Amino acid sequence: MSLLSLLRMSVIFAFSVGLIAFALPVMAGCEGCLCPGDPCRLCPLPAMENDPPKPDEPDLCARIRQKVPPTSAQPGSNEYFPNLDKSVMVCVNEGGDVIRNKQRSAEYPARFYCKPPRPVKKD
Repeated sequence: MSLLSLLRMSVIFAFSVGLIAFALPVMAGCEGCLCPGDPCRLCPLPAMENDPPKPDEPDLCARIRQKVPPTSAQPGSNEYFPNLDKSVMVCVNEGGDVIRNKQRSAEYPARFYCKPPRPVKKD
């Protein structure tokens, strides 16, 4: 190996280690409800017909599905917005918080989610 190829390999290795060190805190630092694993047990607003309810779905999500039937309307269509408005209203009236999802992913495809309230622990 020549000195030049050894220098190239060392620079590539150093940059690789630097990028990994930079990316680890970002991946490990997920905070809030839109993190992998659904830590807040969110339900999408409005419920979609092609998304079956989760087996461990919170009661609030079931009540939203009961009061506002799941829709097949695509986001942006005229039929979508009334369902969104009604499901947001039910979420808030039942004590939940509405979370807007600006960065949609495969795990969180909906634009809005309802976060059920946490039960209050009594001493």
